[in-house]
Amino acid sequence: MISREPTLERLAIAKSLLLTPFGLDESHLTRALAEIKAHQVDEADLYFQYTRSEGWSLEEGIVKTGSFSIDQGVGVRAVSGEKTAFAYSDDISEASLLDAARTVRTISAATQSKRVKTATQKIAGARSLYQGLDPITTLDSAAKVKLLEKIEKMARAKDPRVAQVMAGLASEYDVVMVARADGTLAADVRPLVRLSVTVIAEQKGRREVGSAGGGGRFGLAYFDEAIMTQYVDEAVKAALTNLEARPAPAGEMTVVLGPGWPGILLHEAIGHGLEGDFNRKGSSAFSGRIGQRVAAKGVTVLDDGTLPDRRGSLNVDDEGNTSQRNVLIEDGILKGYIQDAMNARLMGVKPTGNGRRESYASIPMPRMTNTYMLAGDKSPEEIVASIKKGLYATNFGGGQVDITSGKFVFSASEAYWVENGKILYPVKGATIVGNGPDALTRVSMIGNDMKLDSGVGTCGKEGQSVPVGVGQPTLRIDGLTVGGTA
Repeated sequence: MISREPTLERLAIAKSLLLTPFGLDESHLTRALAEIKAHQVDEADLYFQYTRSEGWSLEEGIVKTGSFSIDQGVGVRAVSGEKTAFAYSDDISEASLLDAARTVRTISAATQSKRVKTATQKIAGARSLYQGLDPITTLDSAAKVKLLEKIEKMARAKDPRVAQVMAGLASEYDVVMVARADGTLAADVRPLVRLSVTVIAEQKGRREVGSAGGGGRFGLAYFDEAIMTQYVDEAVKAALTNLEARPAPAGEMTVVLGPGWPGILLHEAIGHGLEGDFNRKGSSAFSGRIGQRVAAKGVTVLDDGTLPDRRGSLNVDDEGNTSQRNVLIEDGILKGYIQDAMNARLMGVKPTGNGRRESYASIPMPRMTNTYMLAGDKSPEEIVASIKKGLYATNFGGGQVDITSGKFVFSASEAYWVENGKILYPVKGATIVGNGPDALTRVSMIGNDMKLDSGVGTCGKEGQSVPVGVGQPTLRIDGLTVGGTA
């Protein structure tokens, strides 16, 4: 058997799902794009998508719900200057394509001549960061139910205080194809899985919650005994720790953030402010600051869509551009922003492989992939030992940020009070308040333990959600405001 080069294989899969069943081929795509280019536009593309997803959830020892869905369609876009015209349809057909093309081309006036030069077709370069498998088929339904039931039994066996266990298993098979007006064709086959565990522990009438989980772009076989044990241990530990938690002190203090998932603060407070659209419009606290110091020395922040098997990684972005490893801040100096095609063109720079959209029914915009800070040279033990009085936050719940001002608010779901370098007791109700650009300058110690999150992140922006990754080493930040309950 002769295997095809991965880029061509992905393109063949996309055509077999998104063109052939509907009587379409590349000539129909060329005709639709020519209809758009009959008017003067800067960019135009067609975005086809096929998504099959499945979910199972367990509660009270029973798998109560299971879901399965298939969605497919095409989005048609034309861009003229800063203006975007967009139409989409869940009916993939020649008639729908041409109708959408004629609709979006009205964003710009007709040219003097209707003769349109046909672009030479080219296959976009692409990476091979994950297998193009369908994760839904990697375990049968009975095995998926048994997996969730096993999670529940493992959690209850950990401690008699475990009163309730909830678990969920989600799988998605996503196939996309992009045809651009410049003749570029690109495709990607994106598996995605996630296992989540939530534990409620009860003691003397007090109930507390702990959660854990993970996933990525691979099959369900990833969730073996060791991984399930890890998730269960983390969820049970968090719930039991919170049972012993005291009200959190409030005030300005030193805050140490643990490695991994606490990088969500970096994502929200800094990452969004480095997206190209906000900076082109001058609405970000980082606008116009390329080449300036925006963080303490030693702070290097990347957005990297090229990490193998990671939840936020992409072989190509949703505009057909190859994903990249983008250095945003290097040793405290702002180096660049993350860009989609439109904002890159308007800012006179190249796209960075960050054009992302939730689905064929959404327009692309600059979005993060895997955003993380590189490690420093301090041990985490040394960093915690340096705290005279302060908070050590190892896990976070929700948060929000104002892009223009950079102000953020985050709630710590697992945190500890530290005095004279000793962890004294867990606290609950701690809310960390600060300003992203200012907080970067207050980083005084950077750990040598950089860690990526386990694969649970979903980022929302302007109503669109996409999978992302975050990460960081242990960090000491001086002078943050903590809102507590004490």
